[in-house]
Amino acid sequence: MALKVFDLQCDVGHVFEGWFGSADDYDKQRDQGLLVCPVCDSNQISKMLSAPRLNMGRGKSDGEHTESMQATPEASEASVTLAKLQAQVLSHIREIVRNADNVGDRFAQEARRMHEGEIDHRPIRGSTTPQEREELAREGIAVLPIPDFLDDDRLQ
Repeated sequence: MALKVFDLQCDVGHVFEGWFGSADDYDKQRDQGLLVCPVCDSNQISKMLSAPRLNMGRGKSDGEHTESMQATPEASEASVTLAKLQAQVLSHIREIVRNADNVGDRFAQEARRMHEGEIDHRPIRGSTTPQEREELAREGIAVLPIPDFLDDDRLQ
């Protein structure tokens, strides 16, 4: 049995792949509420229009044979396990972001004050201009941009 790969989308707009044994498997999992967006944990999932994916293999010379691939229950289980793991990791990252002190446009100043020992170190988040980010990097202050989908404040 070959795996069906569908492009899925949650009601918030996140797009991700789902691997299923058949279109019926997708329908059953959706109907049972088993499908969850790995980004936001929404269970309002729909299948997007997409072109079928075919594994044609590379051209082989005469005498060479291509092996047909067959999905096993273990492969399907592994893809479900991987999807759950990805969702857990993203959930933990979102929790870290959520628990960081949002200092808004004072981010560069607060990061400098921590770096220079003026205030205690703590997790912070906020906004900077491209110039401020460059200055922080030149000063040896490591910062990491937060993608919008990890920031719960964007939804409010």
